[in-house]
Amino acid sequence: MTALSVRRRRRRGAVPAEQAALPAQEESPSSTVASRLNWLRAGVLGANDGIVSTAGIVVGVSGAALTGSALLASGLAGVIAGALSMAAGEYVSVSTQRDTERSELAKESAELAADPEGELNELAGLIEEQGVDERLAHEMAEQLTRRDALAAHARLELGIDPNSLANPWHAAFASMFSFILGALIPFVAILAAPTRIAVPVTVVAVTCALAITGSVSAHLGGAPKRPAVLRNICGGLLAMGVTYSIGALVAACF
Repeated sequence: MTALSVRRRRRRGAVPAEQAALPAQEESPSSTVASRLNWLRAGVLGANDGIVSTAGIVVGVSGAALTGSALLASGLAGVIAGALSMAAGEYVSVSTQRDTERSELAKESAELAADPEGELNELAGLIEEQGVDERLAHEMAEQLTRRDALAAHARLELGIDPNSLANPWHAAFASMFSFILGALIPFVAILAAPTRIAVPVTVVAVTCALAITGSVSAHLGGAPKRPAVLRNICGGLLAMGVTYSIGALVAACF
């Protein structure tokens, strides 16, 4: 067992042996579900960002007593800039994650080529740590190595599924479109409502939308819904309150 392998084992949690025992060319059900949940969470977060940031912009502009084309232009600029920023941020972040995963896989592949026997013993040790008998663990390690040694080590040692690496383009487009969908709620609300009640209508619409995204994100994460919803709503209301106050202050000063 190499020193690098030991360090990586300490740095990363081991994956259950049942997952590693799946065929290398197939994706495990648990991996598929986890991947879908990750995309759903990313979409919910993107929509939440779109709601809060766009609401802050349009309410702030309204606080400055600007309406009509000024409100439309600022709102559109905020939606476009925010959506592109989300897409770029997700692309860079997921690309970095994928590059790191590929680098780890390349290192593991080199270790397998340099010391196959040591890596076999290491794999057996990882399986044994899951509560498997030593002899059975070694037999499982031999079978997994014959099937796909790199995939077995990737799943158990690195916590990586080599058949389902993250796609930065998917992440970028998912975040961008979810941001736009979320941003449409405050944007349409403040433009469609009569001027004298535009801000209250927007606040109500944003509060309802944030309650939904907070509830969905809590459900996906298996967390209590009430605290998540309250945090979401309070954060959105705080953002709108601050931007409206700044807009009103600017209007009063200039």
